[in-house]
Amino acid sequence: MFVTKQPDPLQSALTLKMQKKAKQDIAAYAQELGFASVGFSPATLTQTAQDGLAAFLEAGGHGTMGWMAERSDQRADPKILWPETGTVIALGMSYAPVENPLGNLDQPQIGNISVYARNRDYHDIIKGKLKQIAQRIVSRHGGMVKVFVDTAPVMEKPLARQAGLGWQGKHSNLVSRQHGSWLLLGEIFTTLVLPHDDPHPDRCGTCRRCLDACPTGAFPAPYRLDATRCVSYYTIEFHGPVPEPFRHAMGNRIYGCDDCLAVCPWNRFAVQASEAKLKARPELVAPRLDQLVQLDDTSFRLLFSGSPIKRIGRDRFIRNVLYAIGNSGDSSLLPKAQALTDDASDIVADAARWAVARLAEAQSPS
Repeated sequence: MFVTKQPDPLQSALTLKMQKKAKQDIAAYAQELGFASVGFSPATLTQTAQDGLAAFLEAGGHGTMGWMAERSDQRADPKILWPETGTVIALGMSYAPVENPLGNLDQPQIGNISVYARNRDYHDIIKGKLKQIAQRIVSRHGGMVKVFVDTAPVMEKPLARQAGLGWQGKHSNLVSRQHGSWLLLGEIFTTLVLPHDDPHPDRCGTCRRCLDACPTGAFPAPYRLDATRCVSYYTIEFHGPVPEPFRHAMGNRIYGCDDCLAVCPWNRFAVQASEAKLKARPELVAPRLDQLVQLDDTSFRLLFSGSPIKRIGRDRFIRNVLYAIGNSGDSSLLPKAQALTDDASDIVADAARWAVARLAEAQSPS
């Protein structure tokens, strides 16, 4: 008869002690490297999170981002992405700004760039630090590891919630009691089984500032985002001409949108970013539209070298700048828009013609 060996109580206690020590060591080292929050989650997602993803995709909320649906099974279950995963370590790095992130919106001659994109690409910054932590885990505690920063089918925000970093607010982004809405996330999947942290409870209460702040009504209900109505989606992910109903609502937002994040009352506890490469470059805090619109491919690449903006390319970026010019009501920008009405890029030429028409309409007597 087969009999399983009973675990030795002393050995079990030693194992748990080692696990706790490993967890403390990993968290301490992550904080040394500049991570503001570190938490440990089981390698599974709640049924609520899985159902939410399925409903989002079924409703077409992802728009043209087909990659979200193509690997949705891996996104919904970390163990499908990597079956050996024992623990997911969720990490958050603060990128809280010094200046008012919405301060440019009433200055039509200036382009507004999302706070996270005003310096270096956070993917590179965080991934490099995650690799350092991963090396330490393997060398000190064993196991295998994989690191992810928004470049794989990983449900970052639900995992971060499970790891105790914060909760998903009504704008669907993570909110932290210590850092507000200004956390960039990364994950380390490890085969080690480590003690888990408690999930963070929702503390939005009756507040709906984020929902009311959205310039395009991209939230059909609290905790639900429709990307096909989102300024960030159109200025970053969408490749073609932006549908006309949304062009005016974009205002001078030329890359991303921080409105729903910036109005969160929990931001009053946020401390500005400590990572120098996440602090805004002066030339990207309040860039002038008349200068941006003149960028060709070479000068675009030079200005945005190392920036996440570089990945959308010159044509989509200039498209966004031209929409902002059209919304500016500034007749001095008319020649700049006219010069691009025959641009080699169809989306640039279309945006230029729209901007010219908008500026002409603004000049005509009522």
